[in-house]
Amino acid sequence: MLCRHLLAAPFLALTLGGLPAISMAGECPRPGEWQRGGVAVPADALMRELASQRVVLLGEQHERLAHHRWQLHTLAALHAHQPAMAIGLEMLPRKAQPALDAWVAGELNEAAFLSTSDWYEAWGYDPDLYLPILHFARMNRIPLVALNVTPELRRRLSTQGWEKVASEERHGLTPPATPPPDYVSLLTELYASHPSELDAPGGLERFIEAQLVWDRAMAEGLASAAERVPLVVGLIGEGHLKHDHGVPHQLEDLGLDSHRTLLAWSTRHDCPPSEGVADVLFGLGDESPYEPAAPLRLGVLILPDEAGVRVARVEADSVAADSGLREGDIITAAAGREVVAPGELIARVSRQAPGTLLPLTIKRNGEAREILARFPIDAL
Repeated sequence: MLCRHLLAAPFLALTLGGLPAISMAGECPRPGEWQRGGVAVPADALMRELASQRVVLLGEQHERLAHHRWQLHTLAALHAHQPAMAIGLEMLPRKAQPALDAWVAGELNEAAFLSTSDWYEAWGYDPDLYLPILHFARMNRIPLVALNVTPELRRRLSTQGWEKVASEERHGLTPPATPPPDYVSLLTELYASHPSELDAPGGLERFIEAQLVWDRAMAEGLASAAERVPLVVGLIGEGHLKHDHGVPHQLEDLGLDSHRTLLAWSTRHDCPPSEGVADVLFGLGDESPYEPAAPLRLGVLILPDEAGVRVARVEADSVAADSGLREGDIITAAAGREVVAPGELIARVSRQAPGTLLPLTIKRNGEAREILARFPIDAL
């Protein structure tokens, strides 16, 4: 899979963090209500039961603060019943594990952690969405586990094949189990809705294989952590979890069947919930008044390039379009500092305020140019 960012999110993380429900008997859970099989269940008894599982999966739509608040509250409840737990993170690849260990040990402040973990390069979403959870883990010395692998490894495995990548280079990952037909259909629809440079012969197959690599990597990370602690709680995009597809399916293939999937459910979802979408649902009310404003966006799809960051697509009516950025431009500097990776550009855009200018140095047809990206005062 190609590494790409839309300022500010990797493509697959963006899409699979919030897939629509497929067309559970019963009504949607009321705000603050836990529901299983369409029936309300007491929170304390539920948490006691869930804490006896080996793996609990908390789904999320990555950009929704309400989902991360719910995750934090659920983590605290589970921790009260089982303090010997670990938290698995989809957000970071295995190479970021030393940064996570140092963070939990209290050796890094926020800025040092974000830099050491390559947060913006690996994930791209606003770290403020996740920092309360990260601080909860640090304060309670709960191990954090990097579940993901780099986009480069996913791309190699999905294009070259597993036999062409040495075991040590793929962190000992094993080939994924064959996906359920419904999951393949869902991924096919998702692929069709996002035209890209993957739209080439074999593009769909590579896309699905990359997704399976992603699911398998997270499942193996969870299973490995479950050998060290009684309970592992995974924070993962809900599209990787719904209907026991994705990660739950790969956990079953690994012989780990003591797992449960929990999702936050609101009026943004279909009601009533589709049958079997998750083991347990939590009802959210209208959280929109309590969500932060959307982050500023440049409005470009960017890819790594030897000379900087290449603009693969410019969104219409965006800051980038109004500033004169074009497809094929190479961004070499932002705010007077060199840009060598997509995450660096994402981080600098995230620090902009409405009504400010971001100077960009670009190369177009071999010539250096200066462009001012103007973020409107009413952007928020």
